[in-house]
Amino acid sequence: MSTITIGVDLAKQAFSACEMDAGGGVRQRKDFRRDAFSAWLAQLPPGTRVAMEACSGAHHWARRCEEYGLTPCLIAAQFVTPFRKRRSTKNDRNDAEAIATAARQGNMRFVPVKTVDQQARLSWHRVREGYTAEALATSNRLRGLLAEFGVVVAQHDPALRRALADTSVRSRLPAMLLELLDDVAHHWQQLRDRIAACDARIATHAKSDERCARAQHIIGVGPLTADAMIATVGAAREFKNGRQMSAWLGLTPTQHSSGGRSRLGGISCRGDGYLRTLLIQGARSSLQRAQAVAREKATPEQIWIKDLDARLPFGKILVAIANKHARQLWAMLARNEAYDAQAWLKHPMVQRPRSR
Repeated sequence: MSTITIGVDLAKQAFSACEMDAGGGVRQRKDFRRDAFSAWLAQLPPGTRVAMEACSGAHHWARRCEEYGLTPCLIAAQFVTPFRKRRSTKNDRNDAEAIATAARQGNMRFVPVKTVDQQARLSWHRVREGYTAEALATSNRLRGLLAEFGVVVAQHDPALRRALADTSVRSRLPAMLLELLDDVAHHWQQLRDRIAACDARIATHAKSDERCARAQHIIGVGPLTADAMIATVGAAREFKNGRQMSAWLGLTPTQHSSGGRSRLGGISCRGDGYLRTLLIQGARSSLQRAQAVAREKATPEQIWIKDLDARLPFGKILVAIANKHARQLWAMLARNEAYDAQAWLKHPMVQRPRSR
């Protein structure tokens, strides 16, 4: 493998590259336009490490590097910042040098390169999130318009739909406003139809993937969460254990430890916020199911949830369940196993030798 490490600061059209030798010295700096950068990558020696921040377009260029026989290294942006010499002087060349320096660290963690299929599946989730945010904004806009004329609607969609169709409500509104409300309501309905179409397509993806089908055996993990997890982490083998993946999802507490004394704070909320949100929303379902079932009929996990419910506040319970689900999903993906509700019995701390 080549001892040269190249740090690249990516953009849409302008690219800055910094080439470092084995000792960390800067050999040369180059600036490229998009087409010239692609041609330059093709003539680099095979095995050269090309480091980039994990930003928009980074996975595309990483796959291009693999086609050319290069070794791409994607680094999270927060891991690059400490290696910039002066935080007050930020430009493309300094960023490229900081990326190259960060990539040469022996303990650096890199982002796995996503395949085209993974990115295509995640695109449905990203677009769905956009539609969801726009639909919420549109419904709030409708409520605001109605409130201006003394019509206050409850904060849920069925109530808003009933208010828009209620003839007694419409009779109290000006004719000029009715036309506007109908137009906005039609746009709101279109957004909800598009969200439903995305849900159907994501469910189809999840149904055709065996890993998604296995993941959905966990109570609280549906097609949306399973498909997003598979499309984001794949086989999850880049994580050493389930706790590392849980920490990457921001479900573990922050630490402020010193002098041998541990100080734990709230959850870090770092990493993939979309997956973290799905897991916590799924934890709500798990908690409701555990509360509804009788203890003698509950699974071991539901008994554990019931015990948490008796001594922890609501928010901490959800985070604990989401953390557990993240670790279970890592074990299922990394080891290619099906969900086993009795797996905890195999732990050496649970099993005890029989007394004679």
